[in-house]
Amino acid sequence: MRYWVLAAAALVAATPAFAQEGTAPTELPDPNDQRDYLNVGLGAALVPDYEGSDDYRPVPGLVFRARTGGISLFSRGTYLYADVVPGGSKLDFDAGPIVGVRLNRTGKVKDDAVDALGDRKVGIEVGGFAGVTVKGLTNPYDALSFRVDAVKDVGNAHQSVVITPTIDFGTPLSLSTFVGISASADFVSNDYADYYFGITPAGSLASGLATYDPDGGMKNWQTGLLVAHSLTGDARKGWGLFGTASYKRLVGDFKRSPIVADRGSANQWFLAAGVGYSW
Repeated sequence: MRYWVLAAAALVAATPAFAQEGTAPTELPDPNDQRDYLNVGLGAALVPDYEGSDDYRPVPGLVFRARTGGISLFSRGTYLYADVVPGGSKLDFDAGPIVGVRLNRTGKVKDDAVDALGDRKVGIEVGGFAGVTVKGLTNPYDALSFRVDAVKDVGNAHQSVVITPTIDFGTPLSLSTFVGISASADFVSNDYADYYFGITPAGSLASGLATYDPDGGMKNWQTGLLVAHSLTGDARKGWGLFGTASYKRLVGDFKRSPIVADRGSANQWFLAAGVGYSW
């Protein structure tokens, strides 16, 4: 699983988000602050047992976000991003490499029929992202981002490309509380669809599920909400808490797969909470 919500929560918990409540303008931080920093977050999430499952399981998560020398590093679930384009203006361009692993159905799952289809190999994915961030739409500290990720499995799993366009908006509600919303979608190839959602004749015999040969395309859309709160009153340093929830809906051939339609659900929920520390 990508555990997207746990990663997103810890990332935004580290964002220097501030509003002008009860503080003189001379005391407010620079909204284009490009200082070096490090944030580490630890939390727990409740995630689907596999992509398309209606069973859920708790998982731990350790994530981080850092900037040094104008390069930003951050994790999103089991993926590591590096933004190599220096920011600091009202309109920032974002781009860099991505590397990570896809762990969907790499071990035992709770549903016996789906488990009988066999484990999937760990997907080793590399690629990149590009986008733009617009700051200061409603106050000096908010940000609206548009980004497209593209990763390819270079191992021996689905051996195909996943493309994910994303829109994020985040804004502070006070000096210590930040809210973010997001929307995204995943587009995949026939190879991905067959690997994770298809059922071969041999798989049908082992599981009792009908054979299924899906086509690629839009796999899902997803939306999420995040709330992060600094315990020190300054999100740039010290302890903070975060909580997040997101909803993903499988569509097309993916929701019609027997592992979803017969044994799982097209509705996928993700819940997470945790604590982080910023330096």
